[in-house]
Amino acid sequence: MGPVLLCALLLAAPRVGAAPSADEVTYLPGLAKQPSFRHYSGYLRIDPHKRLHYWFTEAQNNPESSPLVLWLNGGPGCSSMSGLLTEHGPFTIQPDGTTLQYNDYSWNKIANMLYLESPAGVGFSYSDDKDYATNDTQVARDNYLALKEFFRLFPEYSKNKFFLTGESYAGIYIPTLAEWVMQDSSINLKGLAVGNGLSSYEINDNSLVYFAYYHGLLGTGLWTDLQRFCCSQGKCNFHKNSNLNCTLRMQEMIQIVEESGLNIYNLYAPCAGGVPGSYRYDQDQLISHDLGISFIQQPLKYSWRQNLLRMPAAKKGVRLEPPCTNSTASTTYLNTPEVRQALHISPEAPAWRICSSEVNHSYKRQYMTVNDQYLKLLGTMKYRILVYNGDIDMACNFLGDEWFVDSLDQKVQVARRPWLYNDGTEDQIGGFVKEFTNIAFLTIKGAGHMVPTDQPQAAFTMFKRFIQQQPY
Repeated sequence: MGPVLLCALLLAAPRVGAAPSADEVTYLPGLAKQPSFRHYSGYLRIDPHKRLHYWFTEAQNNPESSPLVLWLNGGPGCSSMSGLLTEHGPFTIQPDGTTLQYNDYSWNKIANMLYLESPAGVGFSYSDDKDYATNDTQVARDNYLALKEFFRLFPEYSKNKFFLTGESYAGIYIPTLAEWVMQDSSINLKGLAVGNGLSSYEINDNSLVYFAYYHGLLGTGLWTDLQRFCCSQGKCNFHKNSNLNCTLRMQEMIQIVEESGLNIYNLYAPCAGGVPGSYRYDQDQLISHDLGISFIQQPLKYSWRQNLLRMPAAKKGVRLEPPCTNSTASTTYLNTPEVRQALHISPEAPAWRICSSEVNHSYKRQYMTVNDQYLKLLGTMKYRILVYNGDIDMACNFLGDEWFVDSLDQKVQVARRPWLYNDGTEDQIGGFVKEFTNIAFLTIKGAGHMVPTDQPQAAFTMFKRFIQQQPY
């Protein structure tokens, strides 16, 4: 079913006139003072069973004319409430799990921000039939339907400039969703931005080995062996190599990067919870990791790929927690009865968790690269695209995304150069940027996987220039 037919079906449904006012959050627990801007929380019903939870914060100034921005966290299976409460939302959760503080670098200072928990089964989103098996294609379609439902409930924003943004596995979510949105002339899509995104499994895997070596994680002996056994004729294949010696050396590399206690999201940050315990690798066992690495070990064959969820092989009901992170404060806050009531959370919705093991382990990955999606978007010459990376993230490292953008073979408009932001007293180097026709690749110096958490001021400056179509 294409967008035109879907739109016709959606337009035929009567608007629930009281929905936006019923969803308005009039009192949010944890704030010393309630906000001056309006915000809404509720559900977007996309079929007879699925209800996706959204939290929409209007822009702090001139919401009627400010851009509208969709934000998606990744996983697959992780909640966008994390983006709101710990990255760039107007309210930042405090360690006590009960207090919120205003964020000086909230992205809703310049844009209307729509945070969507997707797919069903993630966070407060749910399905009546409890069927949470899904895939990349289904999620793109469901997210498009959620957007159409949002515009039905909030028609006043239908003509605003619209941007798709997200991080991590949203590297898959965003460009596949953009394929749907770009065909819908009723949505004023202007661009998309992906932070530390998974763009290509092969490129991400191969680049991580170089990242690890040149950041001092691999010794000379291991690096020499990796080149000897995984490379031939000047080209290295660390992603999928049948050479058993390559397999064994790659296992050593993964144990250093993943299991020695390093923070895979931010190489230079401590690991919350301390050094993780080691896993036993049994033959033919699949181990998947949150925003880390997974691989299948098989006799005489080695294959590993970048997954975005971390835990031992699927066990129903096991809590899924990203490594070296602590989501206790957000979990405590969002599961407080008063907060659930304030956010109009359905009694049918499960307890909130940062990531859903059920969604993750039943999720079917269909796109090993989103090269075609980017080329289709770039071919229209209509959209501004930004791929940005914190430069000390190992989950989706900057080198891999830079290689990916380079592989799109677009014409270079501005050679790679430093970009600057003012820290309040003087200009600082925010990172480096390379600009092509309609797409730019940008790094944020000293940031890990969650860029706005690590470098909020630099991230806000980057976002503002992207949204307002200013030079970086």
